[in-house]
Amino acid sequence: AVVDCANGAASDIAPSAYRRMGAEVIAIHAAPDGYNINDGAGSTHMDDLQHAVVEHNADLGIAHDGDADRCLAVDAHGRIVDGDQMMAILALHMKENGDLVDDTLVATVMSNLGLKLAMAENGITVVQTAVGDRYVLEEMRDRGYNLGGEQSGHVVLSQYATTGDGTLTALMLMSVMAATGESLDGLASVMAVLPQVLINVAGVDKDALDGCAAVTAAVAAAEEQLAGRGRVLLRKSGTEPLVRVMVEAETDEQARSLAESLAAVVTAELALG
Repeated sequence: AVVDCANGAASDIAPSAYRRMGAEVIAIHAAPDGYNINDGAGSTHMDDLQHAVVEHNADLGIAHDGDADRCLAVDAHGRIVDGDQMMAILALHMKENGDLVDDTLVATVMSNLGLKLAMAENGITVVQTAVGDRYVLEEMRDRGYNLGGEQSGHVVLSQYATTGDGTLTALMLMSVMAATGESLDGLASVMAVLPQVLINVAGVDKDALDGCAAVTAAVAAAEEQLAGRGRVLLRKSGTEPLVRVMVEAETDEQARSLAESLAAVVTAELALG
C-alpha cells in the first residue's frame, strides 16, 4: 500500500499501524515540518498518490488529511475510491458478518444516490442526515447504529471509536480486502457512482429559497426530467450568502445542464438588492 500522510498527524502512526497489521507500506508526504501540512498532499490533493500507486504496482493507496480523522482510497489502477464507496464496502461486509446494527448505514444528504441504490439492492437501509459528521454521529448515537459517514471519507465505526479515525477506516477497508481476497476496485464495483455536479450560487438571499415558487417549480421540472434516475438538492449555506445546487444524473452532460439551469433560476429569483 502507498500511504499519503499529508505531512500531518498520520505521518508516524498510520504507516506503523498498517505495517504491524502485515501490509507492505510506502509512505509519501510523511515529513511534517509544522508548515507543510496538506500542502499539495493528502486527501485534498490526490495526484501524487494516484501516480505512486500505479508506479509501485501497489494494491491500493490511502490518502489521509492533515488531522487524520478521515481518508480516501485509490485502487490499483489509480482511480479514487471515495467515502461513499468505502462505506458501501464496509456496510456489505459488516452485514454479511452480522455486525451491522439493524442493517442500517447513516450518511448525509450529499452522499451519492448510487450509494442508496446499491444498499437497497443488498437489503441495507440508508438513513440520511444534514451535512456534517456531527449530524451523522448524533443519529448513530440516538438510534444505536454503528456505521456512518460522509462522501469526504469521514467514517464513524462506533463499535471501535467515538469519532472519525482515518487510520481505523483504512485498516477496516484493508481487512475486508484481506478477508475476501478481492481487489479494491472489485469491492468498490458494488456501487455505481452517478455523475454529480455541485454549483455554489453566490450573492443571493438564501433565506428566501424555501418560499420561492419559481425555484420550487424549476426543481420539480428537473426532477420530472430525471424520472427517478437522478436527484436534485438545493441547500442553503450555513455561513455564507450561498445556495448550493446539486444534481445527480445518469450522464455528466445531463447533470451539468440541469444544475446550470437551476443555478440560473436561483440567481434570477433570489439576487440580493
